[in-house]
Amino acid sequence: MKKYYLASASPRRKELLGSLGIEFEIMPAVSEEVITDTDPAKVVESLSRQKSEEIFHKILTNESADIIVIGADTVVSYKQKILGKPKGTDSARSMITMLSGNVHQVFTGVTVMYRLNGQQGSVTFHSKTDVEVYEMTEKEIESYISTSEPYDKAGGYGIQGLFGRYVKGISGDYNNVVGLPISELYHVLSNLGLL
Repeated sequence: MKKYYLASASPRRKELLGSLGIEFEIMPAVSEEVITDTDPAKVVESLSRQKSEEIFHKILTNESADIIVIGADTVVSYKQKILGKPKGTDSARSMITMLSGNVHQVFTGVTVMYRLNGQQGSVTFHSKTDVEVYEMTEKEIESYISTSEPYDKAGGYGIQGLFGRYVKGISGDYNNVVGLPISELYHVLSNLGLL
């Protein structure tokens, strides 16, 4: 019997993982995130590994079943600079102004740690999607940052929310921008015999 754990409290990741048709427990990682790099791809891989390791080691000793822990982390990057969650209105305005009329990248790192038939292993990968944003007017920017949407999301937006109307196009996996490259994860789990 395999037991799956998602090391994230994100409702969007929960929904995406649910589309694989597996039952899983949500156990968000709580440790302080340690960033030792500036390369967005390496950052998300490292953060996803930290989340996955924390939960894996927490449940390893208390669980005799086969366990699979999935950790993920997403960042928005413009010109290789990582944009975190806006700290307030000025920060949100500055981020959205930067993204307006430009192409930026969204990186999601995923780490799968598992114990299967007594054998332990892990796989870490990342997915990158280019997102092109229409030129926004000052009025549109002000109107958008006056909503609650930008403040709990990396880069100040969620593609599946109000900001979607300003997205001109994407190159890559849409679900990666939402927070979990589910098709790539499915193939990784499938190839490892974890489904």
